[in-house]
Amino acid sequence: MLEVDMEGYRAPAVEVSPLQSDGVLSGFLLSGRWPQDLVEWSKVLCLAVRVAAVPGLLPSSTVFRVCEDRVEEPPPEMVGLVVAEGTLVGEEALGPGCIEPPVPMGLLVLHPPSTTVPSVAEHEVASGCIFLPGLPYLGLDHRASWVESDAAGTVTRLVNRQDLDPYSDADTAALSVLLAA
Repeated sequence: MLEVDMEGYRAPAVEVSPLQSDGVLSGFLLSGRWPQDLVEWSKVLCLAVRVAAVPGLLPSSTVFRVCEDRVEEPPPEMVGLVVAEGTLVGEEALGPGCIEPPVPMGLLVLHPPSTTVPSVAEHEVASGCIFLPGLPYLGLDHRASWVESDAAGTVTRLVNRQDLDPYSDADTAALSVLLAA
């Protein structure tokens, strides 16, 4: 896919491919180019939440790190990965400050339908949040996006926020605590 800007330039699209290991969602491969802004990151999150809505693919709320790591034999146009770091709750939950430097471009948390309270009561959905940490002391604000979706792709909730106080929402608060030193 190509995207066209106002000058007619065709930039490659951001392509997202889910990765699984032993029948469990383990991450996503990003190809083409990096998402350029919060709206593009929310599109990546929408796809991730749709995948998390597939029964059995995501057993519990899981944190994913956006990184520039490469696989051994990278596919053409690969730019990076979104890899599972661990669970958000339970006996083996990630602890405060466990996401070691360098600070990732972003952190995602995906919640399967079994742990999501849907905004539309009759609809079984998965949910997720992407937190893009900023450097507020340099004027770069924290940003985040939240999505609810079912496996068929019906989005029941989508919210984007810039200039975010990470502690104003449970998901962004939990993700920012994982980054805290």
